[in-house]
Order: sequence, then C-alpha cells, then structure tokens
Amino acid sequence: MGSLFQFTSAALPFLMLLNNSAENTTLPVHNDSFTNATADATPLKIPTDFSSLFTFIYSFSALRDYLKLIVLGGAFETLRRLYSASYRNLMDRFFITATFESEDSSYEWMMFWLSSRPQFRQFRDFSVSTSGLSDDSALEIDDNMDEELRRRTRPVRYLPSYSSNCWLWYKGRYITISRTKEENRWYSDKSTLEITILSRDRSILDSLILEARQNWLSSRSDKIDVYASEGFNNDWNHVASRSKRPLDSIILDDGIRDFLLEDARDFIKSRQWYADRGIPFRRGYLLYGAPGSGKTSIIHSLAGELGLDIYIISLSKTGLDDNNLNSLISSLPEHCIAIMEDIDAAFTHGLTRDKTGTQLEDPRNRDLQQHGRHSSEDDFDDYRQQGRGRNQSQTKDTRVTLSGLLNALDGVSAQEGRLLFATTNRYHSLDPALIRPGRMDIHIEFRLASHYQARELYKRFYFPDAPDEVTMNDEASSDSGYVTPTTDASDPIGPDEPPKYNGTTHSARAPKLSKKKIEQLAEQFAARIPERELSMASLQGYLMSYKTRPFQAVDDVERWVEDTREGQDRRTAADKA
Repeated sequence: MGSLFQFTSAALPFLMLLNNSAENTTLPVHNDSFTNATADATPLKIPTDFSSLFTFIYSFSALRDYLKLIVLGGAFETLRRLYSASYRNLMDRFFITATFESEDSSYEWMMFWLSSRPQFRQFRDFSVSTSGLSDDSALEIDDNMDEELRRRTRPVRYLPSYSSNCWLWYKGRYITISRTKEENRWYSDKSTLEITILSRDRSILDSLILEARQNWLSSRSDKIDVYASEGFNNDWNHVASRSKRPLDSIILDDGIRDFLLEDARDFIKSRQWYADRGIPFRRGYLLYGAPGSGKTSIIHSLAGELGLDIYIISLSKTGLDDNNLNSLISSLPEHCIAIMEDIDAAFTHGLTRDKTGTQLEDPRNRDLQQHGRHSSEDDFDDYRQQGRGRNQSQTKDTRVTLSGLLNALDGVSAQEGRLLFATTNRYHSLDPALIRPGRMDIHIEFRLASHYQARELYKRFYFPDAPDEVTMNDEASSDSGYVTPTTDASDPIGPDEPPKYNGTTHSARAPKLSKKKIEQLAEQFAARIPERELSMASLQGYLMSYKTRPFQAVDDVERWVEDTREGQDRRTAADKA
C-alpha cells in the first residue's frame, strides 16, 4: 500500500502537466459541428484522493487485464515454489543422494560395483566405450574372441548411459542411478555419477561405498596404480596400472632391500609416535648412484609390498612453478609413495647420465674414472628409451626454485603420511638444505654390480624355480634355441640348414639343468664380471641376448666385457675431443 501511494505521489505532477498541456492546446477548427463537440467535452480531472485515484486507474480496461495476469502469475509461481520446497523436503527426509566425480577414485569404485551387480545385465540403455575405466574386466563384453584377434583391438565396455536413469535394488532399498557429463565450450571428459537411495538411514550409503571399495581392491590385489599430473592443471590423473613386482626379484647389495622394507613398514605404523612428540609424520628417502643400479625398480617393488599407489612428481613439467608444486604435494593422499626422479636435474644445467660423481666411496670406481671408464652404453640406452636421457649440451629451464621445493616438502601445507622417494645420479650437486633430515631422512647409495649381484642375477634369470634333481644330462644340454628337423636319409635335397640370426627367438626354451649345475654356472659367470664396473641393467640386457643359452652366456661374457670397455673408452675420447 505504501509503495502504491509513493507511486501515485510521484506520478501526480506528471499527470497535472499533461492536464495543463491539454487545456492550453488549441486544436484547429474545420466546421461548426466539431466546435460544438469540443465545447461540450469535459476537461480531464486529476483525482486528489486515494479512492478516486484507484477508480481512475481501474477505469482503463487494459490495465485491469494486466492486473489479472500479475495476480494469476504470482499465484502460479507461489504454488511452484511451494511444490519445489515440498519436494526437496520430501527428498531430504526419505532419500539419500550421493555424487561421485570422475576425477576421484570413488567414481571407479562405484562404476566397478555397478558393473558387478546382476541387475546391470538387465539395463536397456548403455554407453558403449573402448576407452573406459582402467582394467575393469567386469565391464567388458564376453565375446569369446580368439586371443590373436583380441590383441588387435581394445576391449569393449558397457557403461551407464548419459541420457537416462536406471534403477536397482540393494539390501531391500530402491536405488536410482544417473550419469551426467560436464558440458562447456572446452573439450572435457569429466562426468558425474549420482546415486539416490530410498532410505532415511545413512548407514546404507556407508555400506554401499565400503562394499564398492572392497570389491575394487579385491579385484586389484595384484596391481598398483600410477598417478601423474598431466597438462596444465594441477589434478592427479590415473595414467597406468602395473602388476606388483616381487620384492625378491630385485637383486641389490645384501641388506638394502630388507632395510628399506622394514623402515617403511615401521614408519607407517608410527603415526601416534610422531604425534606424541610433535614431529611431522613424513618420511623421505634419497636413492643415489649410477644409472641402471635398481633405484626405480626397488620403489616399484616396495609399492606393491606395502600396498601403496605411486604418484610421480615431475619437476620438469611444463608450466610447473612453486605454487603449482606446493598444490600438487599438498593434494597427495595420506598413504602413498611419491617419486621425484632425477631431482638434481631441476636445479643444474647440462647434466650427463654417466656415473661420474655418484660413486662416492668405492676406490675401485675412482680408479675406473681415472681411466676414463663410465657407465656402459646399455645403461644410457635404457634411460634414453624411457624418455629420461639428456644430451650433455642440453640445458634445463624450470620455474621451480629451491626454496619453493623445500617449502613444498616440509612446509605448513605439506602432506603427512606419505613416503617420498627421490632419485639422483649426482649426489654432490644437491644443496645440503634439500637432503637434511626431515626432508631426506635416509640416504642410500646404489652402486654398480658386485660379484654377489651378478651371481644372483644369473640364477634368477635362467632358473627361478630350479629342480633339486637332474632332469637332463647337464653336460649334454644344448644351448640352441631350436631343434634341427629330422628328414629321411633318402631325401635327395637333404636336410634344411637352420637359419642364421643374431639374437634369440622368443619361442625358444632353455635346457633344464639341476640346481647344482646352476650354482656352478652362476659362480663362473660372476667370477668373470669385474667388481663394481657394470650396472645391473647392462648385465640383464646381456643375458637377454642369451635367453636360452646359459652355457654360451658364461663363455662369451669376458668378450662382452672387453667390448663394453672399448666402447666406453671411444666415447670418452670423443667427448674430450
């Protein structure tokens, strides 16, 4: 009412101005009849009180129609809002709704759980994909395809459709499921899974999520997940799933493997001990040494043994700065293994991949360096094939500063509960502030292969499960990877000669030897390997070329060592020139 009176007061001068203008305006006269009509016209009177004003306004028929529309529209809008509020209240009281984003691990749990339900086979609306979730066999179509044909294409998976809802029953509760995809002007593959449960008890949702997580973990008991930050965002993306590597398959110097495992296990169980003493619950390991000595392999194996996922932090990532690095490390999960490979490369220029500067305590290594012998060519090739090799003249441009890295590792916002593994080939190039206790608590040197490692590698490479008794004549065992076909003596053409090739066919199998003979060959092989001169990766590469010829591998190893030395000497001379 007050607003109407204010409107009337404001409009009154304007109406009076119109009235005065009408009275002062003289219209042209054309005949007597029009003059008489004008004389009989009553001048427009402006109402002076509220009742007459209301009567005046209501006299306009169009305005009456507008008022009716306003009243009816207001009534409908009020009813709509009342219905929406009642519906929301009803949903809040009798339904539980949960959403799962595709960027979160719980999304994969729920998708895997959904695919394992018997009702999923009865759905009528699907989205078919060949690039769905990672390793979700329950989602795949069982097509009984020939294995050779299957390898030529990706598996086909059924996923809930984006266009419709589906429903099922879970522990006597009615559940509806909908899946939506993010739509914006930029390409995005993000999606959201929404689950609505007809229940007032939230414990049914807890049970559903825990069951989904348990099913997911059970299906992946033999795998670990690898995450990395890709692109220009700071989100962790699932990039691969890897089978767990047995810890005893990593051959290191005696004691290193067990020490790392026991120390990591003790740390994981010591949260309360750290809290009672006010110490940040973090643990850092610095693994340094020559390339190909097993630093990355032991981290992979430890992750499988401890049941932790791996998060790769690349300090050379495009666009990475101190703020982004701090955000990445802060968003790590509480229990995981974080890896920073080649941590020295972020703050030095023109680094090489040789072992110079990494063999810190072994006098034999210093002697080798004086003679110009560096890590083998196989070591360099291994790292170059993995995308980690660097040209000696290449410089590194990074926006990550040392102070930013230190703050990310043990600052106020640094994540707790994680195991951080950093690797380097240039131990002395690291700043002391970076490797002090609290940031890198344990420093372990990985040296080149010893006689013990060479012996154990040979035994495991050829016969990981050797029998105790002789299954074939040891001395008569052939190193050949094939059997010459027999032909009839009367054949005029004669037997075909086996093809000549360099290497070993994958279908070939090594001869079966006794455990005693294996020990003898391993001792002979290790005795011909120079102590701390070759990496384990180079030895493994050599044995791969003799995959089914254990005797010949022992006979030729001395010649291979000499060839490797000569190759290293030539590269050293070329570098000096």
